[in-house]
Amino acid sequence: MKPMSALLSTLRRAGRQHLTASTVGARPRITGSHVLRIHGYKHVKQSVPNGEAVESATFHVGGRACRIKCYPNGSGKKHHGYTSLFLTSLHDAGTVGLELSLLDRDGRPSLTRATEQRRFWIGDSAGWGFKDFVKNDDLVEGEHLVDDCLTVLCDVTVHDPSLHAEDVAAPAAAEPFDLSGELGEAMWNETDVTIHVGDETFPAHRSVLEAASPVFKADLENNATGEVRVDDMDAEVFKTLLQFMYTSALPDRNQLEADVATAERLLVAADRYGLEKIKVVCEETLCLHVDMGSVAAMLALAERHGCALLKEASIKFLSGPGNLKLFMATDGFQQLTRSYPSAVLDLLVNRL
Repeated sequence: MKPMSALLSTLRRAGRQHLTASTVGARPRITGSHVLRIHGYKHVKQSVPNGEAVESATFHVGGRACRIKCYPNGSGKKHHGYTSLFLTSLHDAGTVGLELSLLDRDGRPSLTRATEQRRFWIGDSAGWGFKDFVKNDDLVEGEHLVDDCLTVLCDVTVHDPSLHAEDVAAPAAAEPFDLSGELGEAMWNETDVTIHVGDETFPAHRSVLEAASPVFKADLENNATGEVRVDDMDAEVFKTLLQFMYTSALPDRNQLEADVATAERLLVAADRYGLEKIKVVCEETLCLHVDMGSVAAMLALAERHGCALLKEASIKFLSGPGNLKLFMATDGFQQLTRSYPSAVLDLLVNRL
């Protein structure tokens, strides 16, 4: 069966420009995973008291918003001296199966515990997991901790036998093409601009670039040679920008979520050339990857490139119990204070 995105592309090429779609089907089982890394775990245990937790960023499984809660000194008095781990849901998540693992230096599970299935309800703040996941005295460096970093893998299975109808957006990412030839030789006839990115060269049309990007419009206005060099950018990233300028095809969100580094580079490139739609897609993707290990970099990125949504997501993460206190003890916070004091001021004001 042809994928829905390919089907929509075919119908649009046939002249149906104003096109929407939906799918209906049974989704009896939906799975998803999330990794939470807690750096400086010894310090975390000293900073976060019994009964208080650090939380992961929000992640989604089958459209349900979830978080991992880690209590470094136990979730209650009876479990002081343990690390407690829970999954919490922000919505009615259906019947959920949960498996939690600690990962070793090679990314392999060194300790795994699984729960029985449980129904999640809206407002179930206690979550589902283990009050006594592991005794802190039993945490072994190299096996459960890697350079004093605790890495938690959360595998979630949502059992939902009901039928779901979902809107299917017009394809965000057009069918991939090779800019060197697959569009057809005719497309490149009479190109009047040559763009050099690293060791690669891209022929292009001045009119397309000027219409799509205000920055290219300014750069080409008095450029009689039509030769443009783009520095400090990966050729693959520029190829994505060029594809968007010609086709309005946005990058695939699933691929961006799987490659956060590319999402960051693409956001920077899109901001550089005033391609707001690509920037928004990348920013929304990065919001899903805010955690204790990345929040300093995310705040700095948001400050440099005017990403209000990413800044809001970072501040929201740090408003979680114990997170700000833990963050303020990191090198990332000190560097952020030196480089972007206004971001730190906004953070503290929002916390008050």
